[in-house]
Amino acid sequence: MNAPDFAFDFAFDSALAAAAQRVEPRVVAWRRDFHQNPELGNREFRTSRIVADHLRSLGIEVKEKVAHTGIVGLLKGPSPGAGPVIALRADMDALPVTEEVDVPFASKVKTEWSGQPCGVMHACGHDAHTAILMGVAEVLAGMREHLPGTVKFIFQPAEEGPPEGEKGGARLMIEEQCMEHPKVGAIFGLHVTSTHHVGRIGYRSGPLMASSDELKIFVRGVQTHAAMPWRGVDPIVVASQIVMGLQTIVSRQMNITKEPSVVTVGVFRGGIRKNIIPDDVRMEGTIRAFDEQQRGDIHEHVKRITEMIAAAGGAQAKVQITRGYDVVVNDPALTEWSIPTLARVAGDSNVGVMDKVCGAEDFSFYQKVVPGFFFRVGCIPRDMDLRRAVPNHSPRFYLDEGCLGIGVKALASLALDWLAAHRG
Repeated sequence: MNAPDFAFDFAFDSALAAAAQRVEPRVVAWRRDFHQNPELGNREFRTSRIVADHLRSLGIEVKEKVAHTGIVGLLKGPSPGAGPVIALRADMDALPVTEEVDVPFASKVKTEWSGQPCGVMHACGHDAHTAILMGVAEVLAGMREHLPGTVKFIFQPAEEGPPEGEKGGARLMIEEQCMEHPKVGAIFGLHVTSTHHVGRIGYRSGPLMASSDELKIFVRGVQTHAAMPWRGVDPIVVASQIVMGLQTIVSRQMNITKEPSVVTVGVFRGGIRKNIIPDDVRMEGTIRAFDEQQRGDIHEHVKRITEMIAAAGGAQAKVQITRGYDVVVNDPALTEWSIPTLARVAGDSNVGVMDKVCGAEDFSFYQKVVPGFFFRVGCIPRDMDLRRAVPNHSPRFYLDEGCLGIGVKALASLALDWLAAHRG
């Protein structure tokens, strides 16, 4: 049997749209269930069990416990082993955030994070991503006899990062060969976003999301009475000067016409009493960049500025920079190829180039292995002013479920079109 040319078969497009519409109520139900029962990274036991059971019910081959709680499903066409292989990825983990959204399925789950009690919430939309990919699996499984290849469904844990002392996320999924057996030719993924209304899809060729590196700075002074600062070395003053010095990296030492970048200190801890100058100050922050050369240059500038300011004040400083996620770089050719498919799904006027995002995503690691395309699906109600929209990671993050059906159609259409275009 010859597979139809999906890219131009409008009858088949209609069949796919109808299948997506039929599964949409189940996608909404899955999303609400995951939202009400969120799980943190590497602890997505319930979520992964539901995913695995659903894939098996569709006749999809399932591999469990990949990178702790990850699931890899394999849907083969009528000629197993023949044709190209496409991967679709969704992340499953929630965040240590106490929900403040008034919905019937709001999370009441509690946990402890960094020694503090807090809630657990799908504040980034991963509940939607998981439900969407489950819907895609159902749609494509219903078209199995027409698949000119294989679809690999990657349900990934710990995108927000694994617990301290553990490995996880996309890197571990790749280490455990989720992109092999069979070898993947390309990968697609999506993310719901509060920067777009429902119905709109945003994309960008090349760098889309920033790298994310963890910064820790330890400043050592000499403790003394606050009334006699000359008898010691005040690490709070020195550390404050370091914070201000770091702000000159982006504003004065990076070519901002090339790519944006960010250096932020978000934690500043020193002292326990108002009339005692402490020995130590600890700072933590984040470094974001869209270019690997600039990323390396920023690391060097941070180290030099910190150490020189500390030395000038008579203190000592130690800098630790831990490389985190790489830049999400959409393959230019794959991006250009994907645009007509997205336009068919959402309409030409609803698909457009979006601004770069300083947030980070470990989808970037899959893109180091094969060409990848990551796009954003609007999730804000159409009648809401985007300036009032609450961003992802907020306890008040709200998702209009109208985005779910669009996500299902977009990923399913991209998979079918790509398989048809690469069937050989």
